[in-house]
Amino acid sequence: MTASAPIVILVNPQLGANIGMAARAMLNCGLTELRIVAPRDGWPNPEALDAAVSDSRILVENAPVFDTTAEAVADLTHVYATTGRGREMVERIVTPRAAGREMRSLAADGARIGVLFGSERAGLGNDDISLADTIIRAPLNPDFKSLNLGHAVLMVSYEWFATEDETEEEVLDIGTAHVATKGELDNFMRHLVEGLDSGNYFRAKEMRPIVVRNIRNLFQRARATEQELRTMHGVIVALKKAGRAEEGAD
Repeated sequence: MTASAPIVILVNPQLGANIGMAARAMLNCGLTELRIVAPRDGWPNPEALDAAVSDSRILVENAPVFDTTAEAVADLTHVYATTGRGREMVERIVTPRAAGREMRSLAADGARIGVLFGSERAGLGNDDISLADTIIRAPLNPDFKSLNLGHAVLMVSYEWFATEDETEEEVLDIGTAHVATKGELDNFMRHLVEGLDSGNYFRAKEMRPIVVRNIRNLFQRARATEQELRTMHGVIVALKKAGRAEEGAD
């Protein structure tokens, strides 16, 4: 069974532009179903379409509008509500990251999931919160927790997306170049060591093998490209010429 992505439900959104920005954030993370509850400025809203560029405009165009939050969540089996404020209610609270993992697991079991986001001015009311099974609360700066609606949607959407994203945490982007082979590195090291020998760099002969190994390790850790090693070959040649010129001047 393919897990269904969570449905984003904007409750009483005020600005059309923020609705469009929320749609963009959703599509960035593979969420494609948007619902809107009683938008302040009515619907349809051209500002929402203007802010929702390219394919995300389809999310706005297809978004159903509901009169109440209860109607918007009636067909769902698990509802999350986002809020940064404590309420005088018993609440189960999770971080966006924990919510992302949990939503993925629930969806895999066939759950229909929705996430409520409140208005820009006041957030969600207690009646809206009472419709949710779980609260999502981000651990932000306690002295400033205010988020733009689009930012809030992006934060939660991304944590859902990241649970199955397999992007490597670190890559070396070398374009069309290739990392130098061991043979190319060996050739460079021979050239470099010849230059160091001619310059009498290794004054303590017993330390020569250790120093050469350390230099090689430096270039190996850097994962130098073949082009970079060619550049370094040129540097060595230039330094040799400069040394000979200096000797001639003496």
